[in-house]
Amino acid sequence: MRFTNNLRRRAVTWATAGVAVTAVAGALSLTAASAAPVTSARHSGAFSFALVPSPGIKSCLPHAGGRVTIIPGSQNDTMEVSIFGMPANADFDLFVIQQPNKPFGVSWYQTDVNADRHGFGHATVRGVFDVETFSVSPGGTTTFGPTHQYHLGLWFNDPNVPFNLGCEPGATVPTVTPFNGEQNAGIQVVNTAQFPVNAGPLSHVHR
Repeated sequence: MRFTNNLRRRAVTWATAGVAVTAVAGALSLTAASAAPVTSARHSGAFSFALVPSPGIKSCLPHAGGRVTIIPGSQNDTMEVSIFGMPANADFDLFVIQQPNKPFGVSWYQTDVNADRHGFGHATVRGVFDVETFSVSPGGTTTFGPTHQYHLGLWFNDPNVPFNLGCEPGATVPTVTPFNGEQNAGIQVVNTAQFPVNAGPLSHVHR
């Protein structure tokens, strides 16, 4: 009888241990699943590319550059823009443009990008930044048909900043361009000229 009771106690102990092991295994499985990297479907079509120095900029800002990631959405896109190697605390203006270099073509003002004291800056913009990006003017002060804009360009907000940095050799006064909200910006600092003129980075993004 004592032998039978011992077997019963051992059977209960083993069963209890089995339940505990199963519970621990299940908990570990859940923990592992929670820790596993999650890839959001809305990021599956993300496209990243560099912003490269505009002509003549390397001579005054040898490390100027940037990085852009466009995340397509169901209705519009999110564009994450980062810049680096810029003058400390300088302000910039970002445009979606038809051509990366002069004469730039049809241009669309997107956002300010402000550098910190280390020359880094970041901005997030929401809009249509993909293969469907275009402008059209059926009439009015200017008339033109549907025109795609697949490039990006970033301009100095203050024309005195690049002039004082020596980015305009031979110039006696700062060059003023219309690429900010007041239409009195400086020269372009980075763009997407590493892509063909008619196939800028935005043409690679699809929703």
